[in-house]
Amino acid sequence: MRMTDGPDGLASVSATTAPETLHRSLSLWNSLTIGFATVSPVAGLYAIIGIQTVVTGGGWFAALALCLVMQLLVATVYAELSSQIPIAGGAYKWARQLGGATTGTYAGAIYVSSTIAMLTTTAYTGGVWLAIFFGSGGGTGASLVIWGAVFMLVCTILNLVHVSIFKFLISLGVYAEIVGSFGVALLLFLFFRQHGFAELFAHLGTGTAPSQTAAFLAALAISGWAFIGFDACSTIAEETREPKRMVPRAIFLSLVMVGSVVLFNSAALTLSFNREALQQTSAASDPVTPVIVQNMGAWAETPFLTIVMIAFLACGSSMLQYTSRIVFSMAREGGLPAALSRVTAAGAPHNAVLFTVLLATLGLLFGLNDEAVATILAFGTGGLYAMFAMTTGVGLYTRLTGRWDPSLGKLKLGAWGLLINAAAFLWSVFEFINIAWPRPYAVSPDAPWWQLWAVPLVLGSILGMTTLYVLFGKPTRRDVLVHRRESEQSHE
Repeated sequence: MRMTDGPDGLASVSATTAPETLHRSLSLWNSLTIGFATVSPVAGLYAIIGIQTVVTGGGWFAALALCLVMQLLVATVYAELSSQIPIAGGAYKWARQLGGATTGTYAGAIYVSSTIAMLTTTAYTGGVWLAIFFGSGGGTGASLVIWGAVFMLVCTILNLVHVSIFKFLISLGVYAEIVGSFGVALLLFLFFRQHGFAELFAHLGTGTAPSQTAAFLAALAISGWAFIGFDACSTIAEETREPKRMVPRAIFLSLVMVGSVVLFNSAALTLSFNREALQQTSAASDPVTPVIVQNMGAWAETPFLTIVMIAFLACGSSMLQYTSRIVFSMAREGGLPAALSRVTAAGAPHNAVLFTVLLATLGLLFGLNDEAVATILAFGTGGLYAMFAMTTGVGLYTRLTGRWDPSLGKLKLGAWGLLINAAAFLWSVFEFINIAWPRPYAVSPDAPWWQLWAVPLVLGSILGMTTLYVLFGKPTRRDVLVHRRESEQSHE
């Protein structure tokens, strides 16, 4: 295998290995919509609003806003890195190129396992709404797993068809969320408010949390789920035109857009619903539709469910693409079987897509136990914040030691870059610990000990297996060639 400089000065394969090259078919709008759909205001907010109200009692709006502000700092670091290293795999590749092969191995293990857990959770939640859409809501256990598998199948098909169809669905999902979800929230806010604005900050500490401080920290931890996925824009950088300019914009703008919609929708729902109704909102229930029908009329039910379903399909499909590109990048460099790095004549890594689907679908089997679903959700969120901490940490360390010069990228933040990087790292570490912290009051009273410690247990197991691979796994010829090329690039 011979490595050569590709477009944008990045390592790419020679003509003899052209099947491993992705095609640049995405515009700024396409990249932005994929980032927006992956974060998904509907999927993010509806998954957390119920547990927020139960655990905190209310008043969690401030924690949601604070989490968004801090995540914008993390997104800024990601934008800065992508303006210089826009390549498939995103944060995995940055960790490898800036921190070395071993750091990249750990980053890849954390990244791909966390995103697969997140995809599993989205498929399970999307399956619930798919069942509701077809009039089969109210099921539990095996029936929800089957609906989740059907949802995953639809997302798989959308990833395997022509890219124009995929782009159309993602754009449709964004329109559904902005026009439909935001529009419904606007109607609720303007015409069906039951409470004053003080309700947004009232009742904190009246839930299952033992104090206001505990409630606020729990609210921050739960809010973390609503603002992950913006890094999807960086993992598809090799498929984006003018990536050094477009990807950073897509990363930041997608989170700004999603954050604005999430904050407004959460405010509208809080001010329009009774707390008793919000407490019942979860991945396996839908009190939102009945309340909207009660306030707006029966005519609103089908359009609202259609909007939510389109939004979830766009979220699941973009999340599958996002994760499969990490798998593709790892396989291209020898971290996973080489077959997963093969692409079709159209430049799509179908093998990586199918492998990702297989693992995520197997994860759906945990849905036979409702408590296990909560564990997967917790690990997906905690694992991604561990990845945020690693990425911002590697960026901060290499920035301070001179191994990374951010001024060479398209996005130039000057002295602000160091301050933002440091703040983003501290926040990511704090939020990871906050999410991983065992909270008996945030789960069922009879939850087993392993569920309380799910995040550190699962992450520790992954890191342990990765350490064994690092110590005893032998690098392939592909590993050596890629590492040699990366070393050459670091000295150019």
